Amino acid sequence: MSAEIITKEDLQLFKEDLLKEIKLLIQKPDNLNNEWLRTRQVRQMLSISPNTLQGLRISGKLRSTKVGSIHYYRATEVRRLLEGS
Repeated sequence: MSAEIITKEDLQLFKEDLLKEIKLLIQKPDNLNNEWLRTRQVRQMLSISPNTLQGLRISGKLRSTKVGSIHYYRATEVRRLLEGS
């Protein structure tokens, strides 16, 4: 059985690569590229009040998924609504 020796330089390179990948993940645009959006994000995108958003949910024009007490909306459906108005 052979052993492989890991040097400090190897660990430093690994750390740098890992940090680069984490930074790329963090820097993704927030709104339209996320699959799920929260209520605040949707309201800001559509420039609407909480009552208007609730009306869109009740009428079925914008479906949401509720997890606990938080509504989540599919980004594709919000885009569709934006393009339709």
